[in-house]
Amino acid sequence: MHIMAINYQDENHIFTLNTEHTTYQMQVDRYGFLLHLYYGAKVSGNMNYLLTYYDRGFSGNPADVREDRTYSMDALPQEYPVMGTGDYRSSALIIRNADDSDCCDLRYVGYQIRKGKYVLKGLPAVYAAEEEAETLEIVLEDAISKVQVRLLYGVLEKDDIITRSAVITNCGKDEILVEKAASACLDFITGDFDLLSFYGRHAMERNLQREKIAHGNFMIGSRRGTSSHQYNPAVLVAGTNTTEDAGSCYGMVFVYSGNFRCEAEKDQYGQTRVMMGLHDELFHYPLKQEETLIVPETILSYSKEGFGQLSLQFHHCIRDHICRGKYNKEVRPVLLNSWEAAYFDFNGEMICKLAKEAAELGMDLIVMDDGWFGKREDDNSGLGDWQVNEEKLGCTLGEMIQRINALGVKFGIWIEPEMVSEDSDLYRRHPDWVLCIPGRKPVYSRNQLVLDFSRAEVREAVFLQICQVLDQGNIEYVKWDMNRSLSEAYSMEHHQGKVMYDYVLGVYEFLERIIERYPNLFIEGCSGGGGRFDAGMMYYTSQIWCSDNTDAIDRLRIQYGTSFFYPTATVGSHVSAIPNHQTGRSTSLHTRGIVAMAGNFGYELDPGKLTEEEKEAIREQIKVYRGDAELIQNGDYYRLSNPFLDEYAAWMFVSSDKKRVLLYAVMLEIHGNMTVNYVRLKGLLEDGIYQEVQTGKRYFGAALMEAGIPLPVELGEYLGYRMEFAVIDS
Repeated sequence: MHIMAINYQDENHIFTLNTEHTTYQMQVDRYGFLLHLYYGAKVSGNMNYLLTYYDRGFSGNPADVREDRTYSMDALPQEYPVMGTGDYRSSALIIRNADDSDCCDLRYVGYQIRKGKYVLKGLPAVYAAEEEAETLEIVLEDAISKVQVRLLYGVLEKDDIITRSAVITNCGKDEILVEKAASACLDFITGDFDLLSFYGRHAMERNLQREKIAHGNFMIGSRRGTSSHQYNPAVLVAGTNTTEDAGSCYGMVFVYSGNFRCEAEKDQYGQTRVMMGLHDELFHYPLKQEETLIVPETILSYSKEGFGQLSLQFHHCIRDHICRGKYNKEVRPVLLNSWEAAYFDFNGEMICKLAKEAAELGMDLIVMDDGWFGKREDDNSGLGDWQVNEEKLGCTLGEMIQRINALGVKFGIWIEPEMVSEDSDLYRRHPDWVLCIPGRKPVYSRNQLVLDFSRAEVREAVFLQICQVLDQGNIEYVKWDMNRSLSEAYSMEHHQGKVMYDYVLGVYEFLERIIERYPNLFIEGCSGGGGRFDAGMMYYTSQIWCSDNTDAIDRLRIQYGTSFFYPTATVGSHVSAIPNHQTGRSTSLHTRGIVAMAGNFGYELDPGKLTEEEKEAIREQIKVYRGDAELIQNGDYYRLSNPFLDEYAAWMFVSSDKKRVLLYAVMLEIHGNMTVNYVRLKGLLEDGIYQEVQTGKRYFGAALMEAGIPLPVELGEYLGYRMEFAVIDS
């Protein structure tokens, strides 16, 4: 049977998934095991000739093979390896049965191929029109326990994207525990690989780390209840010689906002296994008869043309097939956020004053950040009491919004629905609504506790409060924050091994309800900045505050790491005051603008403290950004340097027809008798004649890509440059 990109050969039980430039192949063997054959550049024919069989000594042999010691799951490449089959490598699935045994022997039952992309109930996932994607569903089952696993593959042929998920159902009579569950496993028979992961901390997220996948097991992940500042749930697997512009590389992006685990290991035979899925710590998911666990999706993509091409594939996928809503393709409003302008020290008059100044500077939106509700004069009280503090504002919220809208400015507001302060009316009424362990004192973070969003009645109460606020006026933007990690994975009403997973699904359900009720509301995600910067949240909040660190030079590095998977359209990025509030560093307003334009543009300062010269510069910045915004948001993004290693940071945007180009650069180092840095452009028409708009100079596209363009040698620290090119002939 063949539907476009998916082919099944009945005579040898081989499944082949083809995208425009890649092939993914697997086979059901004579014992019913589902073996992985190949994933990489597009090939023809059957790849089962790659499988080899030798006596592997202490590697176990299934009972089916009798005396054949050459057959072992400990050496064969698998699609979904499970514990209990004689494979001693890391397992994608561990099932604890009713008799307390850890064992599952999955064998092939059947398959289905259908048009369109599968959906996952209650979870975010890649979406596509029926003609853009196909789905393969392969059913595996354990004959004894009747545990059934449906492996789901979504193929977006033109996008070179393959998605994977697993749906685990207990078809037996006895309750089981799912102890570990991944959604994707890649087994490589040959090759030496590096793993590129993205580590960090609050205010310094997504730093690139490249490590050789060696013998042993390398693991990154999160136990924090969020995808975390510390490790992003996305990795690259690359040949040891792969660079930005050449070589083979694979990407794995987990579409989930909670605990995750990525493992990479080289086994005793030099084979490599990389898996992405749910973290097995704080996870013991019970399934009664007919109950199901859905493992969040992993997005896979491959490029043989280096990291740059792979990034483009993920950018297109996330922008076009993850992000949703009215603003997904529209240019976002230029906003002014009150946080670094005033922190908690504001009233309604000050917010209106900021809105008036924003209007005079040409901004579109004012955001009232933390401090507008309940008893909230600092970060020690008030969370959970989502009632407008009209005494502090000096008016109703509706009246204030009307004043702001009359200035021609949109209004937005900050919320943190998942959190509660002990000093709050909500906590005093419902201390049992927080995640805590009975009889133990809680772990505090930012002096706040976490509401148990795995419970529907908790979500409902908070939802009603938030809606009552959003209904008070023309609120067009919400910043959804989440300012601590989860620690007590204990719920008063749920099995404790389910809490971390069900919590995240509760957050998703809450967000989906808000989106359905307010379809024109623009929601920007945030978790202390980039602590939940993942494709799962992007399904609900198509823009996320990239980092609480607004320092331009640190942001260059944060945005560099972010760009390997996530498109510019998802990045919230602002110009802030100097000296910067996180680093104390001073950079020019021009350079701060250059850096913030690598995202959705805004400001995080008090305009009233600016000079007239600075205000005029901001008006000009906004004017330039408006002309560039569509290309920045929807164009192809290229990294042109590594700001961790090079003397400069440079990046660029290219229109789909390659006729308009924006090049940005910031000098990171300056020395006496400075050498010249040449930036080589990418993605141009080789025979196109490009005119630099500012100077009128003309260049051939091939020359700009092969030899580059020199950056000016000027005195001064952290100088920033913007160059615009347009094709005048080809």
